[in-house]
Amino acid sequence: MSAPSPHAPGSSPEQDGELRSVRNPTRNEYPGGNRPWVRLDAYDQSWYEPGRSKGTILLWWLLQAVIFPLTPHASHAPRCWLLRRFGATVGKGVVIRPTARVTYPWNVTIGDHSWIGDDVVLYSLGQITIGQNCVISQKSYLCTGSHDICDPRFGLVVAPVVIENGAWIATDCFVAPGVTVGANSVVGARSSVFKSLPPGQVCYGNPCRAVAPRQMVNDEG
Repeated sequence: MSAPSPHAPGSSPEQDGELRSVRNPTRNEYPGGNRPWVRLDAYDQSWYEPGRSKGTILLWWLLQAVIFPLTPHASHAPRCWLLRRFGATVGKGVVIRPTARVTYPWNVTIGDHSWIGDDVVLYSLGQITIGQNCVISQKSYLCTGSHDICDPRFGLVVAPVVIENGAWIATDCFVAPGVTVGANSVVGARSSVFKSLPPGQVCYGNPCRAVAPRQMVNDEG
């Protein structure tokens, strides 16, 4: 007894392929059907230069993991000092909480009187520039590294992030590579920022958009 045909009754293999294409047109948009479109075994980021030796990077990660959590919550000076020792540019009066994490401090600039909250991640494969009097609130993630989704080798993409003077990134926000948040703008909690935002605006959403101008009360003091 012969095995049953894998094709639809009364159809040829060619016709059956056409039927599958009609039923699920997206499956045949790229050669390979439902096989993986990326080859992670071919991934190569050898072109990327982190800016320091592997030994320096490991030493930074070790000291950050040990020293940051052991310093008192309100004692920002030791953490700022350590960041500076590893190449970060940190202004005066900067607040950085013990659970904040910085990937490569030599790629980070933080302006005077800015605050970096608990569990903030500065994923600084590229430059992260935070201006003066900025707030990066708890659990926010500033990301300078991603991958090319059109590249079968999933190539690394690096682009800077800039938070201009007076901006506030509220809690649990994601800021994507290449984004500039304009001066004095506010990014609402849990927003995802994939495109640059203009200055002086209240912005929120996923994707994040400018919603209204930021209105300030006159400071008569």
